[in-house]
Amino acid sequence: MDGDMRKYSFENLDVWQRASRLVCNVYSLFESCRDRSFKDQVTRAALSIPSNIAEGEERGSPKDSARFLYYSKGSAGELATQLYIAIEIGLVDKTKALQLIDETKQLSAMLAALIKIRKGEVHECPAGYRPKEDRSS
Repeated sequence: MDGDMRKYSFENLDVWQRASRLVCNVYSLFESCRDRSFKDQVTRAALSIPSNIAEGEERGSPKDSARFLYYSKGSAGELATQLYIAIEIGLVDKTKALQLIDETKQLSAMLAALIKIRKGEVHECPAGYRPKEDRSS
């Protein structure tokens, strides 16, 4: 080996990068939480999002990728639900948790778009291609 590490395809995905940052933010938010079972459940849901993205991409087929992206999307819904509950029962700062919920919703939308691409329902634009702006408005 020449010392260079192979960069896996999932590492290049914005959704994986953002989901990985989200996990770190969730850990920070729940750092002082004394309810260990709740904290464990929330962090597991958060960890599942980027982990399933990576696993699906490493499987090598668009069908497998789409299946694991669905798992990630489900975990995003689970995480958002748990954050809402954490706010309601006073476990976390409301403002910070709402920011994480917003990020989770954005990730869910990104996952939905990537699922459509992997299933062949939408095709990615070629590199450098930018559609013309709608000039009718």
